[in-house]
Amino acid sequence: MKKRYWLLTVVSMVLLLVLGACGSPAQGSSQDSKKIKIGILQLMNQTALDDARKGFIAELAKAGYKDGKNISIHYVNAQNDQANLKSMSEELAKDKNTVNLAIATPAAQALLQADKDTPQLFTAITDPVEAKLVTSLQHPGGNVTGTSDLVPVSGQIKLLHELFPKAKTIGLLYNAAEPNSLVQVKMAKAAIAKLGLKSTSLTVASTNDVSQAMTSLAGKADAIYVPADNVVAAAMATVGKISAEKKVPVVPAASTMVPAGGIATNGIDYEKLGAQTAQMAIKIIKGKKASAIPVQLPKDITLVVNKKLAKVFKIDPAQVVNDAK
Repeated sequence: MKKRYWLLTVVSMVLLLVLGACGSPAQGSSQDSKKIKIGILQLMNQTALDDARKGFIAELAKAGYKDGKNISIHYVNAQNDQANLKSMSEELAKDKNTVNLAIATPAAQALLQADKDTPQLFTAITDPVEAKLVTSLQHPGGNVTGTSDLVPVSGQIKLLHELFPKAKTIGLLYNAAEPNSLVQVKMAKAAIAKLGLKSTSLTVASTNDVSQAMTSLAGKADAIYVPADNVVAAAMATVGKISAEKKVPVVPAASTMVPAGGIATNGIDYEKLGAQTAQMAIKIIKGKKASAIPVQLPKDITLVVNKKLAKVFKIDPAQVVNDAK
């Protein structure tokens, strides 16, 4: 009897194990169901925007959130096309992600238009209030928050003036369709006027326009200031070539624009800005509402100098001072 009882017990345990295995999800599906889903919409390929995305993903991984393991990242790039922005925003909205990230103002505006339910972060945006993404920096409201890349424009104009004190007319080159650029150009004009200098502007609609516009502007200005404009940034090699040929220096707003064609600027590290944004994403993943997280400004502003162009314009890099205020 004891032997029979023991045998029945063993058989019962085996049956329970088999039934449990049949009733449980396939291997990996349980983990997949718990996966955190993150959508990323980037306006276009451009060094600053690419760096912000890389910094965002790297910081998530550093905190233990690794793509393909415990999180899933759906990345799309609109290549500066409005139709793509709309369709890709709708695509991410259907994903029902844990959180979405928009890189650059047009991307953030398109994503918010398509999806007001998913918590949204933004980065590489100069003025999110002016772009109507948030109510205020301290109290974003809605379901959106993120990081601004705004660096004091007055400090950059002051740097330009200190490097080239003989420059009386400052040129401004930008894409009038970019809200970021309009905000910075307005600040730049005010700073230029405050120094008793004149300004002249030319706008571009695409990278194809940059060569002609830059050549024309170089004939009217003694020095040029370029905001953190995505179109101009994508054509910065062209800007730098014409700058050197025409002997008209360019001070850009973004540090990533300096190596390709700017002489110097007080700027930010966009990878660090992306990492800052990732830290906000982690708070949302852990349950905090986007509306309860204030918009953050860059934590570090550093001086970047193009040594090659410094020689062209006879500037001693060691004498350039970081004056971001």
